[in-house]
Amino acid sequence: MKKDIILAGVGGQGILSIATIIGEAAMNCGLNIKQAEVHGMSQRGGDVQSNLRISSAPILSDLIPLRGADIIISLEPMESLRYLPFLAENGWVVTNSEPFINIPNYPETDAVMAELKKVKNLVVLDVDKIAKECGNPRAANMVLLGAATPYLGMDMARIEEGIESIFARKGHEVVESNVKALRAGRAVAESK
Repeated sequence: MKKDIILAGVGGQGILSIATIIGEAAMNCGLNIKQAEVHGMSQRGGDVQSNLRISSAPILSDLIPLRGADIIISLEPMESLRYLPFLAENGWVVTNSEPFINIPNYPETDAVMAELKKVKNLVVLDVDKIAKECGNPRAANMVLLGAATPYLGMDMARIEEGIESIFARKGHEVVESNVKALRAGRAVAESK
């Protein structure tokens, strides 16, 4: 098993929480994991990106090469575009449909979506709307993670265990609301 995953978004959206949960699940499956992240600008709403490499074999580098990513998981559509050169030929992009407009020259949303629709394997969903429908607006990142789970190559129960491990100190209700959001995201991906 080998999965190279790029996680992308804007500071404060929960990208690093997604990376931690996937990493926890991979370790619980007995897999090797390497992670490299860029989050220096996250305090200012800047680009947050993480390379997450998971494999049953030893991993020599923590960086994903061009055309090497099996999945790009992005909480921000323009950030999906930024990392498309890293997507493998048969890779998947799982992205939020709603932009986080934090710069004055943000491109037209329709233009961003038109470029994304050129990707062969694409799942686009409004994670904020789905999280609100689940009763936890702060769980948008879990909705996105759920939509990516069919392509991760790991059992859903392991991902849920990762959520429990990460959020247990916040209480059972927080764990359950995040798992509910995860399942809602997966349901959207499975319906496409």
